Amino acid sequence: MVVPVINFSKLDGTAAERAETMAQIDNGCEEWGFFQLVNHGVPKELLDRVKKWPSKPPEFKETMREYRAALRGLAERVMEAMDENLGLDKGRMRRAFTGDGRHAPFFGTKVSHYPPCPRPDLITGLRAHTDAGGVILLFQDDRVGGLQVLRGGEWVDVQPLADAIVVNTGNQVEVLSNGR
Repeated sequence: MVVPVINFSKLDGTAAERAETMAQIDNGCEEWGFFQLVNHGVPKELLDRVKKWPSKPPEFKETMREYRAALRGLAERVMEAMDENLGLDKGRMRRAFTGDGRHAPFFGTKVSHYPPCPRPDLITGLRAHTDAGGVILLFQDDRVGGLQVLRGGEWVDVQPLADAIVVNTGNQVEVLSNGR
């Protein structure tokens, strides 16, 4: 079993490519709750700059501003695809997280870096859990695995891919989609 890998640029391709991409997103959401996006539109150069944090603190604020805007745009496109797959009005997912604009923005950014473990033989990882949020964008180190998804009672490794973004549909999306 392999967590679905989706070429997100094909969402803007031919009608057949778009339909196939939408079906892949639907499968990733409904069958896995996870999928990986490649060719997602977030510039590689920007991803590389974020990885250099915090070597240049004065410039990093602008890098993070750019990064946050790019990720927010990507999250909104993913939610629009989910809206369409679920037969919802365009923007319904986004509005669910903002209270139709009456509340603070729905989008947060967290950057974490974990140093190498001096005793990897002792690593047990995090306990099994679900994420309470809506659409969670995760970035794995493409050389170090560890992220796993529980599917059908079996733990499946999420294969790290260079410059891919892992999309995790959280508990709030499960509620909004009535379990889909």
